[in-house]
Amino acid sequence: MKFAYKFSNLLGAVYRRGNLSFSRDGNSVLSPVGNRLSVFDLKNNKSETLPLSTSKNITSVGLSPDGNLAILVDEDGAALLVSLVTRAVLHHFNFHKPVHSVSFSPNGRSFVVTKENVALMYHAPGKTREFNAFVLDKSYYGPYDETTCIDWTDDSKCFVVGSKDMTSWVFGAERWANLIYYCLGGHKDVVVGCFFEQDSLDLYTLSQDGTLCVWECDTELDGLVLRDAKKAADAEPEETRGESGEEEEEEEQQEDGQPRSDVIRGKADGDKRKDGRKIVRYKRRGKYFFNKEGDFNNLTASAFHKKTHLLVTGFASGIFHLHELPEFNLIHSLSISDQRISSITINCTGDWIGFGCSGLGQLLVWEWQSESYVFKQQGHFNNMAALAYSPDGQYIATGGNDGKVKVWNTNSSLCFVTFTEHTSSVTSVAFTSRGFVVVSASLDGTVRAFDLHRYRNFRTFTSPRPAQFSCLAVDCSGELVSAGAQDSFEIFIWSMQTGRLLEVTLLSTPCSTIRCQKMLIIGNSQRFCPPEALAVAHRPDGQELAVATLDGEISFWNPMAAMQTGSITGRHDLQMGRKETDKITAKQAAKGKSFTALCYSADGKSILAGGQSKFVCIYNVGEQILTKKFEISCNLSLDAMEEFLDRRKMTEFGSLALVDEGVGDGDTVAISLPGVRKGDMCSRHFKPEIRVTSLHFSPTGRSWAATTTEGLLIYSLDAGVVFDPFDLDLDVTPSSVRQQVRQEAWAAAIVLAFRLNESALTREVLEAVPYEQIEVVCGSLPDIYVEKLLSFVATELEKSNHLQFYLTWAQRLLTIHGQKLKNRWVRSVSCTNTHLWSLPNFHFHFLCDWNIYTIRYTVALSKQRGLKRTATEPASEDEASDGSDTTNEESDMLL
Repeated sequence: MKFAYKFSNLLGAVYRRGNLSFSRDGNSVLSPVGNRLSVFDLKNNKSETLPLSTSKNITSVGLSPDGNLAILVDEDGAALLVSLVTRAVLHHFNFHKPVHSVSFSPNGRSFVVTKENVALMYHAPGKTREFNAFVLDKSYYGPYDETTCIDWTDDSKCFVVGSKDMTSWVFGAERWANLIYYCLGGHKDVVVGCFFEQDSLDLYTLSQDGTLCVWECDTELDGLVLRDAKKAADAEPEETRGESGEEEEEEEQQEDGQPRSDVIRGKADGDKRKDGRKIVRYKRRGKYFFNKEGDFNNLTASAFHKKTHLLVTGFASGIFHLHELPEFNLIHSLSISDQRISSITINCTGDWIGFGCSGLGQLLVWEWQSESYVFKQQGHFNNMAALAYSPDGQYIATGGNDGKVKVWNTNSSLCFVTFTEHTSSVTSVAFTSRGFVVVSASLDGTVRAFDLHRYRNFRTFTSPRPAQFSCLAVDCSGELVSAGAQDSFEIFIWSMQTGRLLEVTLLSTPCSTIRCQKMLIIGNSQRFCPPEALAVAHRPDGQELAVATLDGEISFWNPMAAMQTGSITGRHDLQMGRKETDKITAKQAAKGKSFTALCYSADGKSILAGGQSKFVCIYNVGEQILTKKFEISCNLSLDAMEEFLDRRKMTEFGSLALVDEGVGDGDTVAISLPGVRKGDMCSRHFKPEIRVTSLHFSPTGRSWAATTTEGLLIYSLDAGVVFDPFDLDLDVTPSSVRQQVRQEAWAAAIVLAFRLNESALTREVLEAVPYEQIEVVCGSLPDIYVEKLLSFVATELEKSNHLQFYLTWAQRLLTIHGQKLKNRWVRSVSCTNTHLWSLPNFHFHFLCDWNIYTIRYTVALSKQRGLKRTATEPASEDEASDGSDTTNEESDMLL
């Protein structure tokens, strides 16, 4: 379909809240971003946001030991079981209460979820089909306050749970005879982390006041004795069964809706055996304190790597420490920001450490041995305000209310440069026609030009009188820069080469309220610009303008004749939700909503519109009807998402959102200031409102981007899927493909491989084609498979070691089918851009240096052998020439 755009990726936000996790191989980081999950590939320097979302912001992520499954839990306890292989949701579950942490056992057979003061152990979903994927096994009671953290022993026999009541509880995953539960104290503040030693019951506990306790157990893991089930029923102590035994189990079954499970209830005085059997005992072997200066005592996150005995602790001041346990030797200390560290994780090898700072939206991966950053990304601190595509669609520039201009790579979905010269909000950004310069306008009264080659601000344009610039435009040659002031109704034009102000034009009507760069180049715009206009879009051919007005309509104008040619009433398409603090219904509130961002498609037949709503609409300009609507977010953690308020939040005093629930500790009602539209700069916390601030189509027409409250959303027609068979038939099997390879029918084998659409099989077929047959195979391929093969070759160029082989494929395909691809440039430009982007990633100079040094080594080795041969027995002229030829042949082979 022409408008079958699907969510492709999320840029501009790398971390919000929750716990970070490394993948099984340690090369990727899983980061929760709002109600979505992003995967950052550190090896290939790419990022991907999974095409799924929870109802609210994700607070806990549990990753299975094999790395195939993940459990995502949001603020309200609603959970999703996700397959990281197929990127699909396998199961929905609701824990009904906020969940603090989720952790799989090392053997992958079960997982523990902590909520309130209870730890629930579930059977992990397996490969067999089950009606209910989450089956409750045991319930563990012990802490008197909320739980905070979990850790398992290496053999999955026991786990430890930390709590806000300053205690840690060790529970047995099985019905052990000598360990049912054990309570550990020794702290004076909330327990932040608790970790077992490798292959041992010894553990470490960390509290928020910067205290580390080292606990030694008198029993090894092999010393745990499994109780006989029959004897356990007769001689079970009261502490295990609770006060009411069977009645308590039945109550647990009715509350969670699960089959009957064991309930283990611990007491702080320990497990006292009446039969005199020996039980597991702990004793404190040491107690250490972190630096008490400043905010060092406010420990916020921790992680422990068992194999290397490496402890990483993060503090509210943005400083982290590396210690070696159990001696508590300080290895390293560094400050990464001035905000609190929210989450810490360590990869499987213990080389890379991941840090997440929710205050700045920052994600860092630090290699502690070389003391260098492996990965460093940060989104806009405040909302994004503007965006622009580069002419080739490879880069996206964004400007935010934090005064920063960031440039993102659409292939890797990562930011590669940030410009911080502006001191106020950035209102508009634009690329020059060649795509090497980014120009931005700001409320600080400056327009700046940035060079993408040297990554510097090489031009700064100012006005004679201080003015706040709200819109920007660059002419097609890149020689003139124009900006409009929102307070003085003036348009300023500068020269890009000299930086001098060339002309100042005063508008007769306040058209500066239109925040669109296209309006600046229209000389007679003041004749038809309505005073209540909010956004303007310029058709690519220059023959039409679209104006979004305050009444929710989009009107179309002929700029030459200054006549209106049509209009669209889109007020009802916004479908604005009701805020928690609104006293009117959503239907009445929608009357005051309107579009604030417009963008024409490449062909000019459609227009994209968004505004104060969670919907983005595509309209047909000729028919003036709605073509399709896109819901950019379903995150209920944002305000104005639901049409009707929850009646459970309504009391006799009104909505709970309007009631001050502060208890004297400084908490106040979370209500934003009246009239605030671009973010509240106060210290209070409130729910942000969903809105779209800017829209832009890609020059290729294959994707479009929107700057929203959640970040930069990319919707594309080229979104890849895991299994997408093309023209699949019963006779298309891997065996039939390999049979064609054995018969040396290369073109037929490639066609069958693409019909089956398995990357490994396609790679096997391509690499089996002889080098001299590449041109013949490329000429005999059907046209429909040329683009598929070109796209596959572009992907392989990024990671394959056969550089010349795949470059030859790309060269032959472009040479033979270049004219046909040019006629279909809209569909083929994406894979062509991938080719151009992947080539600079190859370090040719390293390859050449390696060849030069290898040749030098070969020549030196041959000379050394010649000297030894001369010392023992002089060689004849024929032998000397043979040795020289051999050296040259070896050098040619290395080249």
